[in-house]
Amino acid sequence: MLVLGIESSCDETGVALYDPQRGLLANLVHSQIAMHAAYGGVVPELASRDHVRYLPLLIEQALAEAGVARDDIGAIAYTAGPGLAGALLVGASVAESMALGLGVPAIGIHHLEGHLLSPMLATDGPAFPFVALLVSGGHTQLMRVSGVGDYELLGESVDDAAGEAFDKTAKLLGLPYPGGPSLARLAESGVPGRFILPRPMVRSGDLDFSFSGLKTAVLTLSQATALTDEARADLAAEFQQAVVDVLEFKAIQAMAQTGLDTLVVAGGVGANRRLRARLDASFARKGWRVRYPAPELCTDNGAMIAFAASMRLSSGEAGRRDGVIAVKPRWPLATTA
Repeated sequence: MLVLGIESSCDETGVALYDPQRGLLANLVHSQIAMHAAYGGVVPELASRDHVRYLPLLIEQALAEAGVARDDIGAIAYTAGPGLAGALLVGASVAESMALGLGVPAIGIHHLEGHLLSPMLATDGPAFPFVALLVSGGHTQLMRVSGVGDYELLGESVDDAAGEAFDKTAKLLGLPYPGGPSLARLAESGVPGRFILPRPMVRSGDLDFSFSGLKTAVLTLSQATALTDEARADLAAEFQQAVVDVLEFKAIQAMAQTGLDTLVVAGGVGANRRLRARLDASFARKGWRVRYPAPELCTDNGAMIAFAASMRLSSGEAGRRDGVIAVKPRWPLATTA
């Protein structure tokens, strides 16, 4: 069944077409980074308006790129949450309206479910069960994934998520929006160890995270130090190293606790090269596997939504045909079963 996937949870408009027999036929993403850069962060109202503008255009472009017609679509999937309410409503409205008009089912997908299943799009993707490390701007979570809709929360951030801490720390260092990628680039020219930052909650005895204090430590150091270009790079490198150390430590704990041998890393921070290098090395020594989505699937995209919906439909979920538009800006992943 050909599935149209729509992603509009925040500042990227994603549209994709996925067929379980032929694979991913189209995957288009319009980023709003340039628009929001002038404000130093995402402006929800502007994000919603941009989704309204680009979503119909991307749908037509995806159909043309895949060489299919609207009548070939068998189901329409969209991000129902979590995310910005207005942005979610744009995608939900378009999806439910199209589904009703075409007489096909619509299916609302959890944004994080899309991320954690996205590595399975690869030909050598992981098999259930596995541990998932979700690291993005809004979420840092460890999950045991036993099947589609069968997710057990093992630990999560009690304050700032890793991506949020990256963004806030970048702003403290005077880096441009989007802060996370800017900080990671700066860290490549720095040397960790010149500044000493904490590794929060590595002795907590659980699988939870906390990155707010790490951000505050950067603020304290930046106020007490003359930040030359070299010092800023070294501080960025130490911050990145601290986050990577914590994520690696907790991921290893999760693997030992569950007894599983495969880790899936997903979300925007999952594209961080330092994090990938550390996990690859430490997991190889232990005989465990690490799987990542393709780089273009780390950020928000319609492909992960279409794929997650296809898996749900294949497992027997019917979708809805009532045209009801409902979104969940706050939606715990463990409740999606």
